[in-house]
Amino acid sequence: MATRPRRIARAATPGATPRKPRARHYVYVVELDDRVWNNGRFRRANPDYQLGKPFVYVGMTGLDPDIRFDKHKAGIQANSFVQEYGLHLLPALYERYNPLTYEDARLLEVDLGIALRQAGCGVWQA
Repeated sequence: MATRPRRIARAATPGATPRKPRARHYVYVVELDDRVWNNGRFRRANPDYQLGKPFVYVGMTGLDPDIRFDKHKAGIQANSFVQEYGLHLLPALYERYNPLTYEDARLLEVDLGIALRQAGCGVWQA
């Protein structure tokens, strides 16, 4: 039985610059149906919600946001609020930022959720 050769770490070339992380992650925002407000967990997470503002889910993914939304709706690694109440993506809130490195997407997901919550929106983040 043949064995696989081990990968040997390449020694850093003197004077070489380290590789930049690749920008292949996305932040996305899904509008949720108003019925989500009937859920106690959602209401408790949004004590400062302002009447008339939208309800949203903010997430990040390594997939195209359209594909990720479809997976939520199909119940594949889905957030229950998006699966049950997700209406559509809100690309105007996130398109200008994408694509991002993993670390940048992780930070922006939190910052975007905070900003939307401060604007009075009802926000859910996983």
